[in-house]
Amino acid sequence: MNLSKFSWLNPPQSWKTNQDKLTLTTEPETDFWQRTYYGFRNDNAHGFLIGVEEQTFSFSVQVSWRYQTLFDQCGILLYENTDNWCKASVEYDNPAFSRLGSVVTNLGYSDWATTDIESNITHMRYRFSRRGPDFLIENALDGQTFQQMRIFHMHTPLEAVRIGAYACSPLKSSFEAVFSEFTLGECEWEAHELP
Repeated sequence: MNLSKFSWLNPPQSWKTNQDKLTLTTEPETDFWQRTYYGFRNDNAHGFLIGVEEQTFSFSVQVSWRYQTLFDQCGILLYENTDNWCKASVEYDNPAFSRLGSVVTNLGYSDWATTDIESNITHMRYRFSRRGPDFLIENALDGQTFQQMRIFHMHTPLEAVRIGAYACSPLKSSFEAVFSEFTLGECEWEAHELP
């Protein structure tokens, strides 16, 4: 993909692109979250996004990182506005395990679905697939064999969407994230045929 077609949402001070690779350093106290449980609202994480008008597609990106502190995270992002978006990533917890998961925010309220993975994992490939108002998130540790993370629905009607990479450090920390092998193409999520 041509990375010059992407644009920033909350750009970090330090970033660069080189052909098909984006490298960035997160700013401290950055995050995406809306209201649920914790009560706070954050909308200042770094998003590197491209507009997609098609109603069916798959977008994927390879991500690598060197986390420093609790809650450091980077992955894939679908962003409509402050109240409607989705992110998927590995979020650092402690030296033993981290959280592979996703947050879907509809109408201003976030949820968080996770599973524990080993903290020595420092790379992942993610894929978003769209079929109309519905989306599939997958991850592949080996970069090829995708596993379903979740299927979700966006309550606000979406025409074109902005999709891409994101990274953030919710606490007073900073780390380097590298995104590569951006792809956008035909939908890899097979349509469900009713019996």
